[in-house]
Amino acid sequence: MTRLFGTDGVRGLANEALSVELAVKIASAAAQVLSRDSHNADRSVAVVGRDPRASGEMLEAAVTAGLTAAGVDVISVGVLPTPAVAYLTGEYDACLGVMISASHNPMPDNGIKIFAAGGHKLDDASEDAIEAAIAAGTAPRPTGAEIGRVRTVDDAADRYLAHLAGAIDQRLDGLTLVVDCAHGAASVVGPAAYRAAGATVIAINADPTGLNINDNCGSTHLEDLQKAVVEHDADLGIGHDGDADRCLAVDSTGAIVDGDEIMSILAIAMSEAGELAQNTLVTTVMSNLGLHIAMREAGIAVRTTGVGDRYVLEELRVGGFSLGGEQSGHVVLPDFGTTGDGILTALRLQARMAQTGKSLAELAGVMTTLPQVLINVKVSDKATVAAAPKVADAVTEAERELGDNGRVLLRPSGTEQLVRVMVEAAEPAVAQRLADDLAVVVASV
Repeated sequence: MTRLFGTDGVRGLANEALSVELAVKIASAAAQVLSRDSHNADRSVAVVGRDPRASGEMLEAAVTAGLTAAGVDVISVGVLPTPAVAYLTGEYDACLGVMISASHNPMPDNGIKIFAAGGHKLDDASEDAIEAAIAAGTAPRPTGAEIGRVRTVDDAADRYLAHLAGAIDQRLDGLTLVVDCAHGAASVVGPAAYRAAGATVIAINADPTGLNINDNCGSTHLEDLQKAVVEHDADLGIGHDGDADRCLAVDSTGAIVDGDEIMSILAIAMSEAGELAQNTLVTTVMSNLGLHIAMREAGIAVRTTGVGDRYVLEELRVGGFSLGGEQSGHVVLPDFGTTGDGILTALRLQARMAQTGKSLAELAGVMTTLPQVLINVKVSDKATVAAAPKVADAVTEAERELGDNGRVLLRPSGTEQLVRVMVEAAEPAVAQRLADDLAVVVASV
């Protein structure tokens, strides 16, 4: 049986791969596994939220049915970002939380993300236990007063906004911000958080219809944001994805500031303030070599993980570190949240601008991004190809040519029969040539 959980929950085309029936089963199984250790005195409780895509209404009903049928009370918090649901899972003392969202995926897709008590992402063992419970299909069915109840709360957004306000101690007065909400879960709370902190806010793509989420907007399509920042003479722009667990930025000229550059700015700020635990940043193997060089020059160590924010989160937890993230804009600050939070990240970024009086371009200038070429090579057996001596020899030769001025990364895809060939070099032409040569070798195995 193919594993149900991917790198970030269960995701698929809503009403096909991700059906109502499957949603009920996932919720019921999650209730069995995660309510066992419930610390609520009388009843197990789950927090359920969603992004605004149309299928979320249907799937929220299915998830709620699965939870209540298993005897779990549901607190419905409505449309809120993923990090808000994670935070509220702890805030409401729930034994689990469920976020219905497909993040940056197109509108027809949807997903189910599950959080354990305290708002923490599930480990592999918990996911395996939920899958086993689904396969067993023997969920208990309480009756009468033991059936779960549903209540809708009206203070969820306010609680989350108060939490965000406590994450910065620097007012943002004087800053003008354009925020692209991707017609997603940040459409209300994102602009509200920035305005509460003192920024002048221009919100775009903040009118969700249920059908327009991520539609040529947000963090995966920054063109609208770049144009709006220049037109409004704003200090910066922030682009969120559909569930607002990530953000990318745009400086006043319209230039993109990616997750690596954002992490470099925050790491240096935290290091100067004595807030960067063990003076260490955690990131994935996909982060640009320029980030590593910038951190070395700043005296900051870098710990590297596999691709995926779950691996960053695990390294942060095990090592007791205080900052980590991905090039894609997932940034985690464990002192303030259990998962990536795009709004929190943007607040901290703007606070650094306000504190230093520097522009975003100046702050991002601490890092020089090396040209990067990524080629996906289709293969018949990715594990065999990636381990082939012929491939290893080609990588060694490319690394010899690059020396300290670049790097090579070959990585089997986690979901497809692909080997990803990535080369970074000081010169774009060199990166392209070496990547092309390595791709030929990989394809020949």
